[in-house]
Amino acid sequence: MDECHDNAPKESFWATLKNELVHHEQFATHEEARAAIFESIETFYNRKRLHSSLGYVSPEQFEASMRGV
Repeated sequence: MDECHDNAPKESFWATLKNELVHHEQFATHEEARAAIFESIETFYNRKRLHSSLGYVSPEQFEASMRGV
């Protein structure tokens, strides 16, 4: 059974995505929204955005440090 705190990181992610992208754009189609969200996650959120929970590095930098790269 899920604990109530298991959803906190997911909810934080979706809130961030909505605040940084979705609420500032108007999408003509579902596909346009999907493509913009994918692009935002892949090019900004995972590669450039600093995350306080990771010691103010991006997820990409954090994973590289764990692999010793």
